[in-house]
Amino acid sequence: MQYLVIAYDNDNALDKRMEARPAHVEGTQKLMAEGKIISACAMIEEDQMVGSSVVTNFDNDEDFKTWLENEAYVKAGVWNMDEIQIVPVKVMPKA
Repeated sequence: MQYLVIAYDNDNALDKRMEARPAHVEGTQKLMAEGKIISACAMIEEDQMVGSSVVTNFDNDEDFKTWLENEAYVKAGVWNMDEIQIVPVKVMPKA
């Protein structure tokens, strides 16, 4: 399933973000190598990371939900899960 995930950080979460960042980067890069994450970006405001956008490509909704529940920023309380946006998308194939 392809989704665009837009997740702003909770207020004052920068320290939590930086602490969880190595696990987040490692997990994201692994899933990118497997083709399950297409892209991942930190969202920046005033030169500070304030959230993330991720484009996913999981085989099914269960795999997507499992990833999201175990994502390092979710487990560390970085992302504001009350306002997370999950949008179904269809990624254009590479030429």
